[in-house]
Amino acid sequence: MSQGKVTTDHDAIRKWVEERGGHPATVEGTETGGEHAGILRVDFGPKDDTLETLSWDAFFEKFDEADLAFLHQDKTADGKVSRFHKFVSRSKQ
Repeated sequence: MSQGKVTTDHDAIRKWVEERGGHPATVEGTETGGEHAGILRVDFGPKDDTLETLSWDAFFEKFDEADLAFLHQDKTADGKVSRFHKFVSRSKQ
């Protein structure tokens, strides 16, 4: 059975995303006030016109500001590499 893991470690998140060919992104138009990013996403492609690529620094600034944790799965139940992930509140871990 595959299990989900939760982390707030920036290096671990970046490694997981990059190993799967993804990059940090935000949903365009969801920024509020003077924030650097709105709703965070991991973009694995193909190109999605609603997503704007972020630098890792901007991504993690928003990630920490929003008090998020990264829930992810390394392998699927049948042993294949998984891309399953979601952002969750740190207070609900």
